[in-house]
Amino acid sequence: MTLEAELSMTSTTDATGQVVRSRSIYRGDPGMWSWVLHRITGVTLFFFLFVHVLDTALVRVSPEAYDAVIETYKNPVVGILELGLLAAVVYHAFNGVRVILIDFWSKGPKYQRLMFWIVLAISVAIMIPASGRIFYLLFGSL
Repeated sequence: MTLEAELSMTSTTDATGQVVRSRSIYRGDPGMWSWVLHRITGVTLFFFLFVHVLDTALVRVSPEAYDAVIETYKNPVVGILELGLLAAVVYHAFNGVRVILIDFWSKGPKYQRLMFWIVLAISVAIMIPASGRIFYLLFGSL
């Protein structure tokens, strides 16, 4: 693709023939990051719940197979994945409250950016002690 073709996708030409660069659809605003993170965490939680239902249902089929699957979960890598799962749950829950406030509170759209930073701050504040506890359970007994 030529430079001229690339410029024509993200810019316009004014009356004097000068190329005026305009913003693309993607802005990188906190609202867009919030939207992306909410979708990623939602899909992650959906797949976790799907696997969780399947491995829990395995106990009715074969208790030995269930025990074998549970034994594989006693692995430090799975512990790190649990930490990621907890981060996804915490962020998704608080951002869901933020989305509800934006939709149903008359001042929600005005404060949506501030609420995004509050959601991140609360999520980090919860994850710090939770991470310590998970790492203690993973590596404290070594």
